[in-house]
Amino acid sequence: MAGYTRKDEESATLRSDELKRKKRIKLAIYIAIFAVFQVIVITVFGLVVMRAKSPKLRLSNDIEFQNLKVVNSGQSSPSFDMSFSTQVRVKNSNFGPYKFDNTTAIFTYGGATIGQVVIPKGKAGLKSTKKINVVVNLSSSQLPNTANLGSELTSGTLTLSSTAKMTGKVELMLIMKKKKSANMDCTITMDVNEKKLRSLECK
Repeated sequence: MAGYTRKDEESATLRSDELKRKKRIKLAIYIAIFAVFQVIVITVFGLVVMRAKSPKLRLSNDIEFQNLKVVNSGQSSPSFDMSFSTQVRVKNSNFGPYKFDNTTAIFTYGGATIGQVVIPKGKAGLKSTKKINVVVNLSSSQLPNTANLGSELTSGTLTLSSTAKMTGKVELMLIMKKKKSANMDCTITMDVNEKKLRSLECK
């Protein structure tokens, strides 16, 4: 009986050791799978979430004229004065807010500045668009040369340009801040007879 007992104990010990070995192997496999999963998650997180993209800065095509005065006395002294309300939109596609500084948008005709508007500093939330209401005042009195203005006003259209460079920082996971700028380059074509926007193209 003692011999059988000893053999039973040895067999039980072997089974126990085998079970422990299998458990250690399973544990090692689980740890390896978890480690690989963590590497994949961190890699995807780094490539997708933590990658800061440049926000987009655009004028809205929702332009409402408050005042538009056009004088076209032949080719001698044509002029215009206008004011309109619109929106400036800051589109942030990042997984973190974009905090931007005060920005000046310049409006030009034929390369000459005819007015500007200040876009106040603010914040565009993660994956969202910040809409900022502004009122723009423009005047041809600042033009050094109005040689081509008369013919354009006679045709009933007025083509302007608007440019701006916005600077700011994208905040990621509350621990990282990356400097990013947003550029605006828009061409605005207005119908001066109907006092409405004809077209707006932004790059």
